[in-house]
Amino acid sequence: MRRAPSTHLPPRCDRARVTGELPPEGRRLRRDALANQERVLAAAVTTMLRHGRQVPMASIAAEAGVGVATLYRRYATREALLDALSERSFRMVLVAALAAAEQGGSGLEAVGWFLDRTIEHRTELVLPLHGGPRDLQPRTAGVRGEVHGAIGLLLARGREDGSIREDVTAGDIVIFGAMLAQPLTPGWERPARRQKELFLRALAGPLADRPHVT
Repeated sequence: MRRAPSTHLPPRCDRARVTGELPPEGRRLRRDALANQERVLAAAVTTMLRHGRQVPMASIAAEAGVGVATLYRRYATREALLDALSERSFRMVLVAALAAAEQGGSGLEAVGWFLDRTIEHRTELVLPLHGGPRDLQPRTAGVRGEVHGAIGLLLARGREDGSIREDVTAGDIVIFGAMLAQPLTPGWERPARRQKELFLRALAGPLADRPHVT
């Protein structure tokens, strides 16, 4: 007699393989690993801002509270660490661009909101224009492409409502945002916001309420 096929899942050790789910302890370990990774990357940004891009890896490990061997297991070279910092930065920029799309108002106002977030996060961004690697790994390049796509949607909204000129590209916004995030003088936030307002006036289409420059 043929045995009816079982409708029960295999034991927990095989559950992830069958369902794609992690058991609770696996999810906790995953969260812990991500938290540790974020701590290391945040420490790397802080240390590089303080001492420059060539700061010893040992100094980054000390700032993160991990051993040098642990740091090298995760990032075998300085270039690998810089690429991870670039990916982290592009993800922060992507979150800002997606949040800008949810704001009310015109497309031009949404771009202004996005640039304000770029200024706010300036000390956390390691991008190609900030000394980050220019030759990105595929995953990092993919996130950069998502950033351009999200900004392109803001521009499309602005063209539709007449608040943004037809010839403005996502690349224009990305490059200018990277420039705003690179402090040029002490107390950079106020000059950066003035430059942002001037830039928005230059972007403005025929139906835009032109930003007031202070």
